[in-house]
Amino acid sequence: MRKSNSTNAINEKFLFQVCELNSAIAMISGRWKSQIVYSISQGNNRFHLLQKELPNISEQVLARQLKELETHAILLKADIQGTVPPGVAYILTSKGLDLIPILESLCGWGKAYAEGKEIATLL
Repeated sequence: MRKSNSTNAINEKFLFQVCELNSAIAMISGRWKSQIVYSISQGNNRFHLLQKELPNISEQVLARQLKELETHAILLKADIQGTVPPGVAYILTSKGLDLIPILESLCGWGKAYAEGKEIATLL
């Protein structure tokens, strides 16, 4: 946890007040969050399905990223009735569903301007 009076915390608070984009990026930043959200939108809504879809993520990191996405109300956990042991499914909220076209657009932008590709300049 960062100290509330640290330079980083003060700068972050300022940036969040200046532009909501900074706050939005902070909610979805993280190496795996965009992939997790997209994977859930494609039906991989159980922990083991997400692990299968994203084999390089550790259980600890996956659990932490899911918790952060839940904290930001991008997804929610729902108990699956009638399973032993009790199962949990991850469901995108309306906020999470609204994020899908944005992620797809960013993916397209990344494909066009990914590292190693020449970026055209406006003259």
